[in-house]
Amino acid sequence: MHHIQELLEASRLISNHTPYPMFMTDMHGHIIWWSDEAEKSFGYKSDDVKGKYVPLFDRNLDDHFTDIWESLSRSLDPLQFDSVPLYHQNGDSFTASIVAKSFPFENERFSLFQINFADIQNTENTSFIELQLLKKGLSESFMLVYLDKDGIVIHANDKFLSSSKWTPKRVLGKSFWQLIPNTPDHVAKAEVIVKKIRNGENFYGPIEKITKTGQIYWVNLLVIPITDSQKNLLYYLLLEEEITEKKLLQTKLEQIAYVDTETGLISRHRLEEIVAEYIRDSKHFSFVYISIDQFYTLKEIFNDQTETMLLTEFTKRLKVYFRDSIIARTSRDEFALITPLSDWYIQEFIYFLKQKPIYLNNKMIPLTVSGGITKFPEDQQTYINLLKASTTTIQKIKKEGGGSIAILSQSDHYKLSRRIQIEKRLLLALDHNDLHVMYLPQVDVATGKVIAVEALVRWEDEVLGTVSPDELIPIAEETGLINEIGTFVLEKACEQAAIWQRKEIPVKVSYNSSIREFRDKNMVKTIRKVLEKYNCSPSLLQIEFTEKFAIEAEGEQSIIGQMRKLQQDGVTFTLDDFGTGYASLHYLQLLPIDEMKIDSSFISSITGLEKQKKLVQGLIHLGHSLGVRVVAEGVEHESQYLLLKEFGCDALQGYYISPPISAEEVEKLF
Repeated sequence: MHHIQELLEASRLISNHTPYPMFMTDMHGHIIWWSDEAEKSFGYKSDDVKGKYVPLFDRNLDDHFTDIWESLSRSLDPLQFDSVPLYHQNGDSFTASIVAKSFPFENERFSLFQINFADIQNTENTSFIELQLLKKGLSESFMLVYLDKDGIVIHANDKFLSSSKWTPKRVLGKSFWQLIPNTPDHVAKAEVIVKKIRNGENFYGPIEKITKTGQIYWVNLLVIPITDSQKNLLYYLLLEEEITEKKLLQTKLEQIAYVDTETGLISRHRLEEIVAEYIRDSKHFSFVYISIDQFYTLKEIFNDQTETMLLTEFTKRLKVYFRDSIIARTSRDEFALITPLSDWYIQEFIYFLKQKPIYLNNKMIPLTVSGGITKFPEDQQTYINLLKASTTTIQKIKKEGGGSIAILSQSDHYKLSRRIQIEKRLLLALDHNDLHVMYLPQVDVATGKVIAVEALVRWEDEVLGTVSPDELIPIAEETGLINEIGTFVLEKACEQAAIWQRKEIPVKVSYNSSIREFRDKNMVKTIRKVLEKYNCSPSLLQIEFTEKFAIEAEGEQSIIGQMRKLQQDGVTFTLDDFGTGYASLHYLQLLPIDEMKIDSSFISSITGLEKQKKLVQGLIHLGHSLGVRVVAEGVEHESQYLLLKEFGCDALQGYYISPPISAEEVEKLF
């Protein structure tokens, strides 16, 4: 029976991409599958016709159709029957041609029928065979991917699988976002594509993608939203042509030229070589990175020709002001300098731009820049680190409004260097299973007993020493490794919860999840599989998520749907760090929240500030009014414990209760 289900699922996928009514029969002429389009065209519901003879035909012609089935069983090719009279459920009659194909499957024989109405054939000038040939031609020429309305992969052809290194089992259910590199530039590019196709427009252009193994490749991408006759979106069709070799050739030519043709400045490839030479020769210099503020806003105001004039004029000012420096153009609106000039002189470039404004078409352009200064060897010692330090400075400045050139403090440089080291060694840690889990106990206020523990990832590295979660998690999110860490902690949490269940230790285990994990359409299956693997009851698992997660999930029905399915299984959801700055509380109504945790920042000063007391008391009342348990985080003193108990808080966790401890130490609490 299982193989028949696979056959029916394949039939359903085929019918999703054709506008024709279709059905399938067994060797006796009984219907085993009836497409949605057949239901719409003839009025018969699938459940009404399954197991019966085809109701469309005149039963007075049974002998004729017996001949048809016999002809099909003897033919290896599709057969077409023209001018066949068909009947609607309401009695109306139609004339149509039928294309049918008989085929063996698992020692049985089946026949697939497609009905081609005359009006479809005339208006669209096509046929079943032409459609099949067209589809075959596209599939042989292009990488072909189908996405559903939510951007989830529902089909990919062999050319795509070969180039992307994915297998059908692994790629189906992945989102469009998981097929591109997880960097700000790539995400911004993808957002442009998604916005365009959601507006019903096609997208065509080059895009950088990532294989399953993490390798970068380039494609020319055509995305076409496929709609029905009422303009309702059905799915997205992606046609991709690999252009990696062309891109590599282009890059090589750029490296050979070393010159940006638009501005006359050296290219970023040449810049990297010069920096490497300076470092090798131990020359002292400042690495300055400059970005034009609101460049893309200015670009929208002007045409391409005016944009080029703007860049030309800006380049002239760079050359005049930084006469004794090496200047490179690193991207459309970003520039880098190697200079011996002092910090104060570099920073004065902001005022030079004000004194020498740029005029285009007799209009003054309000041009400002953000910049970062990093010194070699005092601040950073490699090109990548110099670049990261300067760009980090720019990001910080732009968040504050832009319009200045700044220097990171020595403390900031230390943090950045450590961050870069963490990025490098995290891959090794995941590969070598160097991470481990500790458990933070949670006490029920009413009974004073431990009722739950929070699974916390810990990392002791031989080079870095202890890497705290505050360091680890943001970096893991930025590098896209948060999914691997989440899966690791989920496995450990379920494994340990099952062990305690067998030992009759009544404790739940929670772990922290991210929005990126729940964007995977298979998240429910993954969690169910892990629970089944360790024979862990779903009621023992709690999933914690932050307000940032909640705000993003609020607008994504697929995420909410997955959470509700897990809640129905018995898994509970906890809103972590509640009250840390988001104004909208709409998500409290939409998401399946069983418990909320008041952030430790509110608890730390609860005994000293009257306003803080009232705020915490209000948060507890809010939680109870929504019918959820309220937990206080970061409880460190007895006075906090007693006050929260007085306020009616349900449970507490923090160093007053216990620091994070091992599984063996948790067992000693019972």
